[in-house]
Amino acid sequence: MREQREPERCYTLLAKDAADQVEAYVKVKDRVVVDIGGGGGYFTEEFRRRGAQSYLFEPDLAEMTASGTKPPEGSVLADGYLLPLADEIADVTFSSNVLEHVDDPQTFLSEMVRVTRPGGLIYVSFTNWLSPWGGHEWAPWHYLGADRARARYERRTGKAAKHTLGENLFAHHVGTTLRQVRGRSDVDVVSARSRYWPFLAGAITKVPGVREFATWNLLLILRRCP
Repeated sequence: MREQREPERCYTLLAKDAADQVEAYVKVKDRVVVDIGGGGGYFTEEFRRRGAQSYLFEPDLAEMTASGTKPPEGSVLADGYLLPLADEIADVTFSSNVLEHVDDPQTFLSEMVRVTRPGGLIYVSFTNWLSPWGGHEWAPWHYLGADRARARYERRTGKAAKHTLGENLFAHHVGTTLRQVRGRSDVDVVSARSRYWPFLAGAITKVPGVREFATWNLLLILRRCP
């Protein structure tokens, strides 16, 4: 709830938590970590603090410089659909809250898999559409319709909404995403859980219907198949 007012505090805390989640499966020290769509580089910087060779690949220059600080050294302006990286180069590929902004999530995931070495880890989290935060800045009014919610936001704030459904925000769902990922032959699903819940995080995603609302943010930990 403080993201807009205190972005530095919000994303620094989020980056530490995300790095802890990755390190529950693999220590990142001396590992190559590719941060895809990491905005201002908070995640990249946190992985570097832990000894990783971490690099930011961000498609939007405005997002990369939004914090008013210089992005991490070695950052690359690049599209997550077509990363300028060789096959199987990363020990960890990381994507935080990007998938809901991607029209074709399967192609995006395939690119993450391509650059991950066999046995490497793939971290993907996204805000599912029916989450209370699914509409982003115009949530939770998206439950009454995206157009209505967006118009309300603009009336209330007097400024244009950052996101438009079907342009830079897409309605992805927990159940559909889980079926698609489990149907892939190039990854194993290590964990599928709610990213922010402190308890029953894995149980929530197993309950059809309820998970679309209660998950809030789906976290997938995948491992690249040999």
